Amino acid sequence: MGTQKPSSSSSSTWLKWLGFVTAVWVQSISGNNYTFSNYSDSLKTLMSLTQLQLNTLSVAKDVGKAFGILAGLASDRFPTPVILLIGSLEGLLSYGLQFLVVNQSIKPLPYSLMCVVLCMGGNSTTWMNTAVLVTCFRNFKRNRGPVSGILKGYIGLSTAIFTDLCSSLFASDPASFLLLLAVVPAVVCSTAMIFLRESPPSDGGDDAEDDEDEETRYFGAFNVVSVIIALYLLAYDVSGEHGRVLSRVFASVLLVLLASPLAVPAYVFVRSRWSPSRRRSSGSDAEEPLLVEAEVVVVDQGGEKEEEVKVVGKRMIGEDHTILEAIRTVDFWVLFVSFLCGVGSGLAVMNNMGQMGLAMGYSDVSVFVSLTSIGGFFGRIGSGTLSEYSIGAKAAVPRPLWNAVSQIVMAIGYVVMAIAMPGSLYIGSVVVGVCYGVRLAVSVPVASELFGLKYYGLIYNILILNLPLGSFLFSGLLAGLLYDSQATHIPGGGNTCVGAHCYRLVFVIMSFACLLGFGLDLLLTYRTKNIYLKIYENKKSRKQGKGKLRVKS
Repeated sequence: MGTQKPSSSSSSTWLKWLGFVTAVWVQSISGNNYTFSNYSDSLKTLMSLTQLQLNTLSVAKDVGKAFGILAGLASDRFPTPVILLIGSLEGLLSYGLQFLVVNQSIKPLPYSLMCVVLCMGGNSTTWMNTAVLVTCFRNFKRNRGPVSGILKGYIGLSTAIFTDLCSSLFASDPASFLLLLAVVPAVVCSTAMIFLRESPPSDGGDDAEDDEDEETRYFGAFNVVSVIIALYLLAYDVSGEHGRVLSRVFASVLLVLLASPLAVPAYVFVRSRWSPSRRRSSGSDAEEPLLVEAEVVVVDQGGEKEEEVKVVGKRMIGEDHTILEAIRTVDFWVLFVSFLCGVGSGLAVMNNMGQMGLAMGYSDVSVFVSLTSIGGFFGRIGSGTLSEYSIGAKAAVPRPLWNAVSQIVMAIGYVVMAIAMPGSLYIGSVVVGVCYGVRLAVSVPVASELFGLKYYGLIYNILILNLPLGSFLFSGLLAGLLYDSQATHIPGGGNTCVGAHCYRLVFVIMSFACLLGFGLDLLLTYRTKNIYLKIYENKKSRKQGKGKLRVKS
């Protein structure tokens, strides 16, 4: 009797996980939009900019996300590799030009053209993020929280990954840092173009690995690896100066850790080869919506009454909304404005962390950039997994409640930074990073649960219009104008400000914005409590159904 070959469905299972690994790598290098503080001071000096002008450059890079609508539209029409290719080429051009300027290989570009260049860099990430999130959400529909937490978590780590790799290899040289930002994403996206694809719907012949519980365990392994990477980066950041040899060893080990998630698809592949007979007892629910609302209709068939089930026509959670249908709902705008309060203020801190550190008397601000990045990672990965668990395992807690908690904690963090006690910038950078991470990781699956996945690429990019809008309001206007009002002009152009007063009023105003976001998140929690109760009941009934089928088999 010949060896039984694994089915095509089992083959697609391990390829799906291999695609997820490449998605993790893409996210590990697509957070370049948060690294502006690492080279902003060089741009400010070379171009003789005021703080308002520098902040306008940072806003320009965030405005690039407004054109993410193009990526959203394209994601519904073109395959994932095409979306990744566009993003990688755009990033290569943008950060390549910035490298040439900072390296003084070419003269500084005109200010207006530099704004366009940074806008392109910001837009490049929307293509990468859209390709990754839409594809992985469709491949792992039953674990959107962990998918969002892991992928968004690695975006949070990407700043620390780039910063620490550059400092270990090139001694924090801004030009070398920009060279990495230009080249590495293009290389990684080229790999993802090969393996990251939308998997075909599974059927009753899928391996047990494709079961929801198996997926949860595999995502747990990804979480463990990512936490190890985050702690490894943190240890490097807080351990002081490092010699050349130790720095090279650090970089080598970091690359090995980033490659280690390959163990998951390798394990799934081996199991599918050696246990091809393992099959589900039931059909897949891959195409089943999160919720199906139905009503029983009595039909008179020639004097005999029969019961029929028909789906209610009203759009509801788990169904596919077009963008026009979504923006007509109150829930969309509550989510949109609360998201603005959290990510807008968080971006103001990230974009100005370099100047905030210098104003507080710190000569090396890279540690604050890394702490914010690592804090963002723990906020994203923790909230993604815990919010999924709280919905399906215990209490049907509405996912927006996690956003409400993050908003109130972020407000406290801004108060701590406004007080400017010794060490407050360390505490504030971590708190803001964590809460910003929670905000991103939770809002992404909430949007998909409210408005479905069919048009999710466009809906997601409409939602993240908050990033350029928030950057303009909080970073460009609020932080830029208030800083310049306190700063001293420098002969020859530019200005500087030293002291806690430089950003105190900025922190106070942002804390009030977070309180507004807190109220809106509580409102959304109340409005969606019945919806998440239905999701909980569906998850519970699905597990009970699988249990009965296993007993019968």
